[in-house]
Amino acid sequence: MERYLSPLVRDIKPSGIRKFFDLVSASKDIITLGVGEPDFVTPWHVREACVYSLERGYTRYTSNAGMIELREAIASYLDSSFGTSYDPEKEVLVTVGGSEAIDLALRALIRPGDEVLVPEPCYISYSPITSIGGGIPVGIETFAKDGFKLTAEALEASITPKSKVLILCYPSNPTGATMTAEDWLPIAKVVEKHDLIVISDEIYAELSYGQGKHASFAAAPGMKDRTILVSGFSKAFAMTGWRMGYACGHPELISAMLKIHQYTVMCAPVMGQVAALEALTNGLGEKDKMVESYNRRRRLVVQGLRDAGLDCHEPEGAFYAFPSIQSTGLTSETFAQRLLVEEKVAAVPGDVFGLGGEGFLRCSYATSVAQLNEAMDRIGQFVYKVKREGA
Repeated sequence: MERYLSPLVRDIKPSGIRKFFDLVSASKDIITLGVGEPDFVTPWHVREACVYSLERGYTRYTSNAGMIELREAIASYLDSSFGTSYDPEKEVLVTVGGSEAIDLALRALIRPGDEVLVPEPCYISYSPITSIGGGIPVGIETFAKDGFKLTAEALEASITPKSKVLILCYPSNPTGATMTAEDWLPIAKVVEKHDLIVISDEIYAELSYGQGKHASFAAAPGMKDRTILVSGFSKAFAMTGWRMGYACGHPELISAMLKIHQYTVMCAPVMGQVAALEALTNGLGEKDKMVESYNRRRRLVVQGLRDAGLDCHEPEGAFYAFPSIQSTGLTSETFAQRLLVEEKVAAVPGDVFGLGGEGFLRCSYATSVAQLNEAMDRIGQFVYKVKREGA
């Protein structure tokens, strides 16, 4: 049947994370640091709002763009939290998770042969989605010595006449890196100079632990109209399975994305929209408590990895640590596989996240403190054993 497949799909490599977790699923009694998902359950009042809406018969389509009440709440939340102002009528689109928003944005923007610039290591879906749309993903390597921040020099060096879109993801999956408002200024100048459009994936915006709030790229001077801001409810509000996201941007860009959205999914599920509205209206306190918990675990894991003999830059966002395992002499894949088999700890090899990922390991700290402590002990034992083997 392969001859019937589109080459754009056929040539996409299987997810490196999925390949690794196939190994995990075949093992027992594993402590997993691999899942990019909160260990919290969606707060009860959010679930109850959904249940109550079903009891009242809220089972019909909404507007293609989403319930206006939810769009108004999203616009108000972004304005008060991050200083980004959007018209809920024309500049906000509710999507089936942030992933759909990214897909819609890329399909609305790129033509065959257009280059899409992607700072790496990064979330694994950006490049495949670009390729499916006929675009050409161009990785921009970032480095631990720079805190895995994108620099204007690296961006400038990667631009060609075919460059059209820049995808940003800060706070970063997998590195936990963040960018400040000052960091964005030189990036914004390069974006304007080369007339780029930016897709800013800010799904981890609320999970920022450094000094000050998350700095949205859309809030940088002159960047609002050039930026499609993507976010959602999965991470900060513990709503991964609800698949609720949104995109905000210039009315013409959002209108183009809406065309695709209305022909493919019609609208996001109404019960999920009701739950998302409840989360924004009455759930900010629970969100803040979850963020505080992640911050405590972040400090525990970073110190634990350093005590184990691994260099680990300070992640200031998301819920991942990205330690270097280069001192062990093992590749990322070998380290992760042996750690799984010998110590029953699952973490994701860094090479699956693109350029600059080899020699690193992604460790999620979105799990219990007891399991994190045990995992740090086991990683320490494993690193000690491996280094003795190479002595």
